[in-house]
Amino acid sequence: MTNLTRRAALTAAAAIPAAAAFGTGPAHAAAHAASGPTQPRARGITLGDMTVTALLAGTVSRDGDQQGTFGMNVDAKTFATASAEAMIPTDASQFFFTPTLVEAGGATILFDTGLNPAGITEALAAAGKAPADITHVIITHMHGDHIGGLVTDGAPTFANAQHVTGQAEFDYWSANANDGFNANVAPLAEQFSIIGDGADVAPGITSQAMFGHTPGMMGYMLSSGDKSMLITADMTNHYIWSLAHPDWEVRFDMDKEAAAATRRRVLGMLAAEKMPMLGYHMPFPAMGFVDTREDGFRWVPESYQLMI
Repeated sequence: MTNLTRRAALTAAAAIPAAAAFGTGPAHAAAHAASGPTQPRARGITLGDMTVTALLAGTVSRDGDQQGTFGMNVDAKTFATASAEAMIPTDASQFFFTPTLVEAGGATILFDTGLNPAGITEALAAAGKAPADITHVIITHMHGDHIGGLVTDGAPTFANAQHVTGQAEFDYWSANANDGFNANVAPLAEQFSIIGDGADVAPGITSQAMFGHTPGMMGYMLSSGDKSMLITADMTNHYIWSLAHPDWEVRFDMDKEAAAATRRRVLGMLAAEKMPMLGYHMPFPAMGFVDTREDGFRWVPESYQLMI
């Protein structure tokens, strides 16, 4: 067996084709292939008779004190200690934006649409799909990073798709519209089917109320045969500063008390049932398991458990 030196490993990494690089366009991908990290755009697994694919529609770095966003109700020492134990800095973070593609029973269902049309279209292409292939678009909630890809140049990005969202979510933003809603949801209002908690939106796909992050955010249970997975949207915004410490306040949560209660409830269920989840902002490919840890939880990234 040939020993691979650190220099040889770095040289091999630099030779990864540009097609494998993450970016917002060909020039960005080529630059990263030559000079920086690479990132796949799609990761698919089978779940019974379903195919579930995580799509990386965007990723962005954030500098500055992250306690302005996470852990708002704990002291700086507590925040710093938890971060150090996880070997992450307190003054920087990486955000991931991960819509989900589910193929089941002849339907091709997209959960959320990312920040913009280019991001979701490129991620779909990495999974071998085009916007015209999508039969259903399900919006978990109406923050801009979930609805940003709905409209392209004034026309529906997913022209062949039935659009679905929750009643409480649609009602709230209809009455409290912002620029994102007006640009991306309002023009498609007649195309939306409005559902409640516990609705079967397709065989094996059921809505689950996860209110708090927004007034009507929904997660979705995927079930096929004896296999299940929960799409949790923004129930947790970070694997340490939100999931591991469910009572920590997150700036993005509109009702912080309700969001913490939802995290406790859902994460407790996932840990007890050893059920995998796919979280929109978890480190890509955003799939993993939840275990208990002291008074909180522990994120266990999927390695190969969902492939066997």
